[in-house]
Amino acid sequence: MLLPEITITKGSHRERDVVFLEFIKNEELIEIVRQIPGRMWSASRRLWYVPEDKFDKFLMFKLFKGKAWLDFSRFEVEVKDKVKVEDTARVRLPELPPELVSKTDEFKRWLEHRRYSAQTIKTYVEALIIFLRFTSHKQVMDINNGDMVVFVNEYIIANKLSFSYQNQVVNAVKLFFREIVKSSIVIEELNRPRREHKLPNVISKEEVKAILEAHSNIKHKVMLSLIYACGLRRSELLNIKPADVDSKRHLLIIRNAKGNKDRVVPISDKTIEMLNEYIRLFKPKVWLFEGSVSGEKYSEQSLQCVLKQAIEKCNITKPVTLHWLRHSYATHLLESGTDLRYIQELLGHKSSRTTEIYTHVTEKSLQKIKSPFDDL
Repeated sequence: MLLPEITITKGSHRERDVVFLEFIKNEELIEIVRQIPGRMWSASRRLWYVPEDKFDKFLMFKLFKGKAWLDFSRFEVEVKDKVKVEDTARVRLPELPPELVSKTDEFKRWLEHRRYSAQTIKTYVEALIIFLRFTSHKQVMDINNGDMVVFVNEYIIANKLSFSYQNQVVNAVKLFFREIVKSSIVIEELNRPRREHKLPNVISKEEVKAILEAHSNIKHKVMLSLIYACGLRRSELLNIKPADVDSKRHLLIIRNAKGNKDRVVPISDKTIEMLNEYIRLFKPKVWLFEGSVSGEKYSEQSLQCVLKQAIEKCNITKPVTLHWLRHSYATHLLESGTDLRYIQELLGHKSSRTTEIYTHVTEKSLQKIKSPFDDL
């Protein structure tokens, strides 16, 4: 019998050093977690955690013996994609003064008024707060472009944060100072970072098949299969409702995707049969994929754990993520001769330039190129 896995990592939450326990929702494991002294549930992260000063590794082994595998491989390393930027910042930065708290609340209301997505609002507000905390030694009206340069050098680069995070900060600051503060900062001269030109990560059809067949649990198998079968983003999969599956027209409706755009993607008879069997067995009520509580959306963390377990079962050593399945879907379509314009529509890309990155990783086009070495 394969035991469930609990990934244990250190991090920071609510200005405290904590230890996070990450696992696919399992009522038996939850009951055991409740026996850990000091354990708490984070509603925002949807994770259990224990204050680091109360964490007892030996008690963990005792409680979960024969019930779960404990993965301590990342316990001594702070992983940036597991520990939120704003949490690490709290250790280094002062809190916002009350007048700026009200300004960030006003900024949030403005974003909501403009109908930005909930995720974009959350990202922009959190990024703005970090910048304002960094510059809190100055009056907000005195903040200038030079402060952004200092922030990028002394905070973003010093903490090895990503290009995309820097871009999010610039976007948030531009909107805030243009719409809320209306200060003397020159919005047009706030420069975004130079664009990265990274190739998408792609795995072979054989590797995809191994991953999709790794789980015996039907729900886990169907979730991973649908991401690849339709080229879905993680959030798109979890936001699907049973009514969005149009079996008669062989279409899957993706609502409120990135940029608040709806789109439709074709689904084959094989995919429809798989979904109908899943719906018959699990009878989802609100969301197509629900957690252990009926009507509650399946969590992103649990979905990531589903993939992690799959790649471990089929002994794939590549650091495969859910987005790799979407990249592989697009690349495999291109290799089979699908027009790039159709792929753009299927993926929901606003610009064709975004879709063109897949032309750089297709085996079909690369294998046609003959090296001059072969003519020597």
